[in-house]
Amino acid sequence: MRAMVYDGYGGSEVLAERRLPRPKYGPGELLVKVRCAAVNPVDWKIMAGGLDGLMDTVFPVVPGWDVAGTVAGVGIDTPEFQVGDEVIGYARKDWVHGGTFAEYVTVPVRALARKPASLDWDAAAGLPLAGLTAYQLLTRLGTTAEDTVLVHGAAGGVGSLGVQIARALGARVIGTASPRNHERLAALGAEPVAYGDGLADRVRALAPDGVTVVADFVGGVLDTTRAVLREGGRHASIADPGVLGAGGHWMWVRPSGPDLEALGRLADEGLLTVPVAETFPLARLPEAFDLSRSGHTAGKIIIHVAT
Repeated sequence: MRAMVYDGYGGSEVLAERRLPRPKYGPGELLVKVRCAAVNPVDWKIMAGGLDGLMDTVFPVVPGWDVAGTVAGVGIDTPEFQVGDEVIGYARKDWVHGGTFAEYVTVPVRALARKPASLDWDAAAGLPLAGLTAYQLLTRLGTTAEDTVLVHGAAGGVGSLGVQIARALGARVIGTASPRNHERLAALGAEPVAYGDGLADRVRALAPDGVTVVADFVGGVLDTTRAVLREGGRHASIADPGVLGAGGHWMWVRPSGPDLEALGRLADEGLLTVPVAETFPLARLPEAFDLSRSGHTAGKIIIHVAT
């Protein structure tokens, strides 16, 4: 099969296209023929060695954790799916090796869900990691219609989904972003505020009694969180372990088929959209990584593997 691989840590220059054997799939696993895969910052951070102290790596590595495709093979004891089913998944394994920027990938059955009918292949591929990150953080904090939620980094790939999910849960949402993104945030249902000096005052102007939930998707904002969080409020971060010493949760997204199914229902009910910024063929993955690293996209970067 065609795959993009790297044999050692580095920048985009270490990526190369190669022919690899089609992976084996064992009990509780499925073989997925990849239609599209999404680029996430964690992909190139891992490639640079950023998680070497946390996860074992087996070279050569095929990067990529997000996938949308069709089931090509079912392992023993996987009655939930059949060959030909259209699926999405957050295909992170317990070690770094066989990812989604390839024609085929193996995925544990627990990490797969059926592709939402309302999403095209590009949007479906962009949903799993970012959507699960936002959904799991907000649901772990028990977000309900009684809450006023502050989303740090509301215009980013995770934050924009977090805004929509919080609104779907019935909450009022205040979102931080640069002014150029305020119109887009308002269209998603958030009340936008500019980040930077004076942020806490601007949030307090909108919520004088403070907010009840803070979702931090950027890091470096703990002081603001403390300043605007109502007594008894809840907060979590995906980027700042310092929240652990401040009564918050430090979260890392988990693969979850049931949570993906819940996100799919929100999409099919018209409550969740996945913006796509740009698409690339598989061979141009280095270019896609460079674009992601630049931080200048307003949506997901999608790799077309097969048609």
